[in-house]
Amino acid sequence: MKRTFITLCVAACFATLPPLVFAQDAGKVLGGLLQNLLKPPQASNNSAPAAATSTNDLVGLLSQSMEQIDEPKEIEMGRQLAAVLLGAKPLHKDVALQRYVNRLGRWISLQSERPNLPWTFAVLDDAGYNAFAAPGGYVFVTKGLVDSVADESELAGILAHEIHHVVAKHHLAALRKSAQTGLLTRVLATQLSGNAQGAMSEQLLALGREVYSKGLDQGDEFDADRNGVALAARAGFDPYGLVAVLQQLRTARPDNPVFTLALRTHPATQVRLDQLEAAMGQRLDALSGKASPSVPQRLARAGNR
Repeated sequence: MKRTFITLCVAACFATLPPLVFAQDAGKVLGGLLQNLLKPPQASNNSAPAAATSTNDLVGLLSQSMEQIDEPKEIEMGRQLAAVLLGAKPLHKDVALQRYVNRLGRWISLQSERPNLPWTFAVLDDAGYNAFAAPGGYVFVTKGLVDSVADESELAGILAHEIHHVVAKHHLAALRKSAQTGLLTRVLATQLSGNAQGAMSEQLLALGREVYSKGLDQGDEFDADRNGVALAARAGFDPYGLVAVLQQLRTARPDNPVFTLALRTHPATQVRLDQLEAAMGQRLDALSGKASPSVPQRLARAGNR
């Protein structure tokens, strides 16, 4: 009964979404998505005014406790770090795919512990097998990863994993740790230069590049795996979607450039699978086994509405 109720809720959500509009000017639509990704956060009734926070304030916060980074500042940091990812790879030009991934990601994020973040999801034009997140609700997946998933439940598991990284503020913790290794000292020293603001902005982005190239702590990845599975299940998807993704990743060769970054920045895949098996047991088996459409099938259905 519970599974049926969840499935009906998911079906109702997708059924009530407006039909996809295949714009003739794809560049204009993608430009709008890019603006949404990088625009300063807006003030809301539930938080302090979210005016763009200066890089000086953001960098200073990295030397303090996590609790002192309020939500507007977290979103501003994420906005700046999203630029690091978008600077490395452009958005994919498939407008229908961008809208679909945004809708799917936002539905899953609504089931998380931080549904009110300004969640934004996007597909990067990259053949690699990767997914990334930035503080404040920014989540990116590569076109290569989307093409590799067998069905929607696998993509949902990946998005849920990245969503939990944001919910748990794993990237903020990683930035703070990197800053404490000595880079922050050099950042603060730039205050004495004539262009301190610009220099500190560059150093903040350098922190982000370091985090994305090295990856998060193993404990954070295991945490995102466990909670991502639970989040995907709450959103009505097969909880074994992420398990299937990891099983595929386990067979990847480390020297294959498509998988190099994903394998380098995450714990050994078999260890992740073992951790998930121990955490899941048989508790979620009743929610598994339901047929899930592939991404092309979902896009075709949306286009025919």
